[in-house]
Amino acid sequence: MVSFEMIEDLKIFEHFETTELKKILEICVSEEYQRGDRLFREGAEAKNLWIVKEGEVQLRFEMPNAKSSTDDNAISSHDNETAESQIFGWSCFISPYQMRLSAYCVTRRCQVIKINGKKIKSLMNSDPVIGYKIMTYLVQVVGYRFKQMQEEVSKFLGINMMNSW
Repeated sequence: MVSFEMIEDLKIFEHFETTELKKILEICVSEEYQRGDRLFREGAEAKNLWIVKEGEVQLRFEMPNAKSSTDDNAISSHDNETAESQIFGWSCFISPYQMRLSAYCVTRRCQVIKINGKKIKSLMNSDPVIGYKIMTYLVQVVGYRFKQMQEEVSKFLGINMMNSW
């Protein structure tokens, strides 16, 4: 069960009115995972928007023929410390609605809030103010991820350049 107190302090909901938060609460569930647990697999149907409430979650590529995913395959980490890092799973808004990476709990314990993708889209359509607030925040999240990707590409290119000297 997700309580009002669990979501009211999340960055994505900072500009929401109490009545709007109550609508969001109706479509949320809370789940806990332990270190090494996979939250979802790359290629799975993207059914939810995920919010890290406690702990850390890594998004990883699943390498073909590999026995298990490791930190070496990590693309990004998500925790509740960096506001833009709290949210992942926005593939639930984008066709073909499939997860592009796998998600793993990498701390002793992770608590996440899952928001049903179909229900949040329906709510966003029926209440454009809520839709606008959520999409405004998700644009910030996408921008943050793009910046992370640029930094990783720069590191990779720098390493390759150093190795070619």
